[in-house]
Amino acid sequence: MSRLSAFTVPPILETPRLILRAHGPGDLESCTAMWSEPAVLRYIRKSPYPREEVWTRILRYGGHWQWLGFGFWAILEKVTGQFIGELGIQNFERDIEPEFSGTPELGYCITSVNHGKGYATEAARTVLSWFDGHIDIPYTNCMTSPDNIHSQRVALKCGYEYVRQSIHQGSPVAMFRRRRAAQPPA
Repeated sequence: MSRLSAFTVPPILETPRLILRAHGPGDLESCTAMWSEPAVLRYIRKSPYPREEVWTRILRYGGHWQWLGFGFWAILEKVTGQFIGELGIQNFERDIEPEFSGTPELGYCITSVNHGKGYATEAARTVLSWFDGHIDIPYTNCMTSPDNIHSQRVALKCGYEYVRQSIHQGSPVAMFRRRRAAQPPA
């Protein structure tokens, strides 16, 4: 997949309560803490992500922007500046049926203390609006644990529709798809 936009770093996006900005080296501690919270990992994996793997994840986010022109944002609470999670569009070339390759995928993770506040939906709607306005791809996908009804609610509120259940890396997943919103003529 070639670069699909002129962006090599994420633009700063704002919502009424949030600021979405590029990840940087200073986010390593906050991201590592989030990716070790049992409530965050509940539907993802049994053990915390090691610091080294979180660092690789942050570097991968930068690579998405450099190579594809889209990727992930760090999410900050606007009033306090506190890191509350990350969200974005990725292409991980997953080995899964139905095929995900070439179709970007919405992903999100919010610190457990901020679960249930609507931050994921607020940030996702903003990112999807940006994506639809800058990237000419007809669909995006989203994948959750079949048991993670909270994550599925975020996807549904953002216009995703359930497609089917599948298996990814030995675990069941629920797969969703969203059609790109029509853009007004320029």
